[in-house]
Amino acid sequence: MEIFCGIDWAESHHDVALVDGTGQLLAKRRITDDAAGYRLLLDLLAEYGDSPEEPVPVAIETGRGLLVAVLRTGTRQVYAINPLAAARYRDRHGVSRKKSDPGDALVLANILRTDMPMHRPLPADTEQARAVTVLARAQQDAVWNRQQLANQIRSLLREYYPAALEAFQHKTGGLTRPDAREVLTTAPTPARAAKLTLVQIRAALRRAGRTRGINTEAERLRDVFRADRARHPELVEAALGRQLLALLVQLGAACRAADDLADAVEEAFREHPDAGIYLSFPGLGVQLAARLLAEIGDDPARFADARSLKAYAGSAPITRASGKKSYVGRRMVKNNRLLHAGFLWAFSALRTSPGADAHYRRRREKGDWHAAAQRNLLNRLLGQLYYCLHNRQPFDEQIAFAIPHGLAAAAA
Repeated sequence: MEIFCGIDWAESHHDVALVDGTGQLLAKRRITDDAAGYRLLLDLLAEYGDSPEEPVPVAIETGRGLLVAVLRTGTRQVYAINPLAAARYRDRHGVSRKKSDPGDALVLANILRTDMPMHRPLPADTEQARAVTVLARAQQDAVWNRQQLANQIRSLLREYYPAALEAFQHKTGGLTRPDAREVLTTAPTPARAAKLTLVQIRAALRRAGRTRGINTEAERLRDVFRADRARHPELVEAALGRQLLALLVQLGAACRAADDLADAVEEAFREHPDAGIYLSFPGLGVQLAARLLAEIGDDPARFADARSLKAYAGSAPITRASGKKSYVGRRMVKNNRLLHAGFLWAFSALRTSPGADAHYRRRREKGDWHAAAQRNLLNRLLGQLYYCLHNRQPFDEQIAFAIPHGLAAAAA
């Protein structure tokens, strides 16, 4: 007898429903969000025939958390149903728009009963790949947080301290540089910056870890800070300086977090069996390759073909046709993290791969804008990545961007 399970999860408890192949409700239970509740759930599934040979599939509206980790043990398939899709299915059971947690669990169970082939289970990624996913996403979030804080500081400096922007914004890293943060911490206001001596500036640069060109840089900063500029009243300037110090503390923590997570990502990624294949591709370093692995995973059965991977990344175009109208455009529903990493990859590949650069230029000559040409290049790179991962072989420039025979003959 076929059994299907639906779980409506919440913060402190979860509602469980089990149905058979005809939609008959077999059992419903509310469990707590702790080890005792998880054991009760597993016992309930086992009572209705769940086993390693014939596991009961489970539908739930999330793909993360301890509950999902418990359910994914063994061979059981877990389906993460989009809450919007689940809401549409709810209308099948009644038009009164009533809603309850046990009812939602029943809806989820019936989704698997009626439309399981239309949904995809969570990928069977290895423990290594899932660890890379956690670290790579955390590092990416830390980088975004760091940039957000840097933007806040830049906006604040524009209001009262333009000399600081002139001193550091043109340098690589800008306000996130250790020397920029140290100097601004030493002199958070224009008044204090103008009084800095060369000795004090050199000391701040050394504290930041600078070892070369200290004297030249100290003289440059002194001249920038002592230039004649408009100023706020003394008390207002001091208050703005306190605000800057508070933001610098947050920025320093964000920079350290991003750096520490980057080291953790590199360590975890290099231990993965697919690391060599990813790093063989032009334009991919450790951090960017780890982000790709984090979103693609290492389940060989996750994508049926290269087209599926391209659609998941959002690089493949989508067609909307109705009657006499037909439109081909970019995908709006996609893995945004994967597409973000992919655009960085395609842009970087232009400088390291002659074939990628030639492909991009051909697309531009055909009339594509930069973003469209870059998306088209990413589409091709993802196809090559899928092939290399599927066949367990590294990237080969001559094979990946081989000139078609007809074009070669015409060029000769």
